[in-house]
Amino acid sequence: MTGALADSVDAIPEPEASPTGSDHRVLRFSGRAMASPLALTFVADETKAGRAAAAAAWSAVRDEFAASEEALSRFRETSEVTALNRASLQGASLTVGRRLARAVSATDRAHRLTGGRFDPRTVGLLDAWGYQGASLGAAIPATALGAAGPIAQRIDRERILLPSPIDLGGIGKGLAVRWAASRVANLGAARFLIDAGGDIVARGPGPDGTAWMVGVEDPDGGADPRAVIAIRDGAIATSSIRRLRWVVDGRTRHHLVDPSTGEPADSGLVSVTVAATDPAWAEVWSKTLFITGRSGIAAEARARGLAAWWVAEDGSLEMTPAARACTVWVAGEA
Repeated sequence: MTGALADSVDAIPEPEASPTGSDHRVLRFSGRAMASPLALTFVADETKAGRAAAAAAWSAVRDEFAASEEALSRFRETSEVTALNRASLQGASLTVGRRLARAVSATDRAHRLTGGRFDPRTVGLLDAWGYQGASLGAAIPATALGAAGPIAQRIDRERILLPSPIDLGGIGKGLAVRWAASRVANLGAARFLIDAGGDIVARGPGPDGTAWMVGVEDPDGGADPRAVIAIRDGAIATSSIRRLRWVVDGRTRHHLVDPSTGEPADSGLVSVTVAATDPAWAEVWSKTLFITGRSGIAAEARARGLAAWWVAEDGSLEMTPAARACTVWVAGEA
């Protein structure tokens, strides 16, 4: 969902393995999904059954991402959301599957809870700027973004009517991570981390028996993180303009659109990272705080009790008190 036509998962034949110094082993599987790297780190018993459990977990992660991509990717001609978007331009409702129905419901709720700052009706703008998804066969109204009212109308339990096409983008990937983590946990796994291009969920203690350690990416592309976060039974998401940028008619555009202006958010920020209990909501709040901008991000994040880190255009890193409490290292600090 964050690139050209979405890639399918391509797992390496065997996991990477490293001993933990105990009766456990860390198994790492990697591939691609939703045009992003996809990885599972799994702490397994040092037994044949433990290795089999890790392989089953990776199979569940791959399966969930493949199914979520077929339901939620606007870049796929055959996806459910592409069909729903096409129907919306004809004023028609469509019967959809469970994943898409849940995603649309989550998106509508996010739109309401963020006061409209989280708005998925950006398809027309993104297509015009060159970030094109599947063809919808008709012109997309330019007035939808920022409009009042719900994102979707539920006709009955299975049918949905969209007033305007939507891009599920980051929240779709966050939901895929949520659903994949639930499937792995339902297999009985207690210690694992899923990373889908920076959308992360961690369960249980990490390889050394304490928290999992996750780096806050340097938005300038540096190899070293700006900070390291300790996370256990939680999620992390980052909204950044480092990769998805285009020059259109001599102007730089990016994918984080301010619904109030219909323009890329000019917020004084280059990235926002949020830690939360759920990866989809971490994604929602990282994007919303990015649009809020440098002048208001600290107050809003503190008021909502969010653990948030942000890098400003001048390169400075700031964070909320809740974020400081789970930060174990910051670049440049003694």
